[in-house]
Amino acid sequence: MSEAVSSGSMIVVSNRLPFVLKRNEATGRLERKASAGGLVTAVAPVVIQGNGLWVGWPGIHLDDPNEPIPESDPNDQTPTAGLLSKKVVAVHVERGMFDSYYNGCCNGTFWPLFHSMPDRAVFSAEHWKNYYKVNQLFAEKTMSALMSLILEQKDSVATPLVWIHDYHLMLAANWVRQAAEEKDMRCKMGFFLHIPFPPWDIFRLFPWADEILQGMLGNDMVGFHIEDYCLNFVDCCQRRLGCRVDRKGMLVEHGGRTVRVRPLPIGIPFDRFVQLAESAPRVMLTTNQKVVLGVDRLDYTKGLVHRLKAFECLLEKYPEHLEKVTLLQISVPSRTDVKEYQDLKEEMDQLVGRINGRFTTYNWSPIRYIYGCVSQDELAAFYRDAAVAFVTPLRDGMNLVAKEFVACQINEPPGVLVVSPFAGAGEMMHEALICNPYEIHQAADVLHRALTMPEDERTLRMNYLRRREKVHDVNYWMKSFLKAMGSLIEEDGDEVLPTTMQPVTMDDFDEYLAKYVGTTHKLALLLDYDGTLAPIAPHPDLAILPNETKNVLERLSNMSDVYIAIISGRNVNNVKSMVGIEGITYAGNHGLEILHPDGSKFVHPMPVEYEDKVSELLKCLQEQVCKEGAWVENKGALLTFHYRETPMGLRPEMVAKARELIIKAGFKAGDAHCAIEAKPPVQWNKGRASLYILRTAFGVDWSERIRIIYAGDDVTDEDAMEALKGMAATFRVTSSHIVRTAAERRLPSTDSILTMLKWVERHMNRREPRQETGGGTAYRRPSRGNKNGGSVKMEMSYIPKPTTPEPPK
Repeated sequence: MSEAVSSGSMIVVSNRLPFVLKRNEATGRLERKASAGGLVTAVAPVVIQGNGLWVGWPGIHLDDPNEPIPESDPNDQTPTAGLLSKKVVAVHVERGMFDSYYNGCCNGTFWPLFHSMPDRAVFSAEHWKNYYKVNQLFAEKTMSALMSLILEQKDSVATPLVWIHDYHLMLAANWVRQAAEEKDMRCKMGFFLHIPFPPWDIFRLFPWADEILQGMLGNDMVGFHIEDYCLNFVDCCQRRLGCRVDRKGMLVEHGGRTVRVRPLPIGIPFDRFVQLAESAPRVMLTTNQKVVLGVDRLDYTKGLVHRLKAFECLLEKYPEHLEKVTLLQISVPSRTDVKEYQDLKEEMDQLVGRINGRFTTYNWSPIRYIYGCVSQDELAAFYRDAAVAFVTPLRDGMNLVAKEFVACQINEPPGVLVVSPFAGAGEMMHEALICNPYEIHQAADVLHRALTMPEDERTLRMNYLRRREKVHDVNYWMKSFLKAMGSLIEEDGDEVLPTTMQPVTMDDFDEYLAKYVGTTHKLALLLDYDGTLAPIAPHPDLAILPNETKNVLERLSNMSDVYIAIISGRNVNNVKSMVGIEGITYAGNHGLEILHPDGSKFVHPMPVEYEDKVSELLKCLQEQVCKEGAWVENKGALLTFHYRETPMGLRPEMVAKARELIIKAGFKAGDAHCAIEAKPPVQWNKGRASLYILRTAFGVDWSERIRIIYAGDDVTDEDAMEALKGMAATFRVTSSHIVRTAAERRLPSTDSILTMLKWVERHMNRREPRQETGGGTAYRRPSRGNKNGGSVKMEMSYIPKPTTPEPPK
């Protein structure tokens, strides 16, 4: 098979560089030490051929981060030999932070959690904070690499490709995408996870699951080993984030983009292992004993203890194998400074000793245990001469040992592969014998069947396995990735799966809303204005309600079973004039003032001294930060500092200064779309306002009789979504990069809100007419002073003035 060629230069971003740096003790100079592995073998040539770059940690903490990376040794024959030092971007991380990120979060949390072993996972806010920071650092270095690549290839029409790898860097894509969009730099972004992706009930245990999913969705394509992991990911995106998904097409809609999710099973350099097997000298003694081979990193996910117990059970149940079969277990040391791994090594040592002590005869020991590293030549010889490969992890992303064993099976007749169904390989290698490592007796039975399998069956199964792995080698995997990214030169045919989500239709809301809204309850629509009903505009006066949306709202407002309230950050008179529909409720300044359909008005009490402070703060902001396109909107009780038209580079300092002035004046600083709102220190927000509106419209028992839909797009809408959680269907329009939301569903645009309103109209029109009881109007607004709980007593609650500025949210 020809090598994969990318149409655009590739930037690979991985936790480690494709080689590690070591300091020569004699000369004191840095030297490259090649990394083995199929990933480097397949990817490095594509990077080199396309004049791309590789971003990663160099494997050493340097006192001087500017110390140059050496070129490769002239005699180096490894795939990275042609990767020049100027094409390597080293990420240097402070030692303590790196340990917290790598050992704490990556290996202490993600590794066990993603392998469905949550009881072994440690959840630490400090480790998460460092993971976040290191991902930001990787993103900054990736942007530097992208900028240098684009400058170097400014005449090229091909789009550069950024490929981020594995669970160490699940957040990085968002910052790269954000920075590239701000600088108007084009690039494609792909991600590949080399370990399993867990099901929803496991993944939801991670406290920052939102950020991880949205970090991965920052890419254009997210790749996993097998379809099961893809579907787990799609399911989590729908259930945790409320994203619209297409399970059949494996697509996720996020922030107005379609993200492709693809199964890309990794392969091995098949031909290289065949060559190793052909040339490797024999390392096992020429005896009539059959060898059952296990090769693993010493890790709790590999099922090593279960494997030894299964072999012991084999000798108990099938004594004909005594003195004829040996288990050769090679365990490569891993994380030797971690107590959990030290305990596992001790348990393995004791178990090997006990089983050998129980069955050993004067000329035979049942288990040969090698704790250490073996060379590739030796490994190929073990693979070639073993009768059975016993690959039984408790959970594994793919497991390349199974594939390497198959490649090296050149003897006639061949051996037998036994594989766990909980490894990705178990999903792909159908002709292997499947063995559940948790069921010790069944595992012993499968092992017995493998050892006694007739030659013709062994040959048939192995021929199928070898044929598949030869075709689906690591180069095929590389091509599959490039094809999924639309970056493969000489593509052979189009992708079968769709690449774009269909636009939101009314039918999308059937599953979520039809049962909830039902056929008998009245419906309250609580809707934000800017960014929800009307598209965000450079200036508030330009955020016009589309005619179609206004027409649907007018028709809904005339239905006896529908109540509408518009809850906005604008002042109440402004939002009423922008919407222009009579007979509905308007709430302005995030609910500080509410205009009821009958013309009566509620205004939240304000501390007297803040009336003067508003004008003082307005003057202060105008004098100190209103420049370079920034301006202040006076909403009466609120002020909003807008910086949408301010150049990106000037924003951070200006925003920090505005926030400081707002807090210093005794107001709360709230984030909005390219704006900061100065709010008076009263405990009142869209959540409290929503509950007040519902109570005044429907009485104290509203929650039993009314169905509610709330839709918003801003951080201020989160207060309402939290307040109504469990009592309403909630939607958030999201187009920004990482947004944590209490909403049950995300929608990509104001157009999709219009579609939702059309669904509501269709659904309400299909209802049977319902007789009103009592002859009154559809909704009652209790008169003030009603002793039956009609009036709402407002209590002012003050927030003490902060002594130090709040950090940016």
